[in-house]
Amino acid sequence: MYEFRVRDKQVKFRCTEAERQAIEERIRVSGSHDLSSYLRKMAIDGYIINVDYKDLKDLIYEINKIGININQIAHHVNSEHLVYQKDMDHIQKDLDAIWQLLRSKLMHIENNIVKI
Repeated sequence: MYEFRVRDKQVKFRCTEAERQAIEERIRVSGSHDLSSYLRKMAIDGYIINVDYKDLKDLIYEINKIGININQIAHHVNSEHLVYQKDMDHIQKDLDAIWQLLRSKLMHIENNIVKI
């Protein structure tokens, strides 16, 4: 066989068909690619964390937009020495959008925690 394998020890266990289906479902949900790596990770660490960065990318985009708006307002203030309420309202609207994204992401994380 392979004498230079890193993982040269085999571990076996028995389960029912229902348990096997439950394990396969958790593998699918976790995003693992195979049974062996999933079971090894669970046996050693006890948990698998899957991170979806889409919401984080949306948040970064919104923060970048606010930064651009602040730079535009700062340039306007430096050139004309005036601050308009509508500019401040626009910044507040963007900050509210960021808070909404944060709350949404936190609720998404809380609702998708897989109980082991």
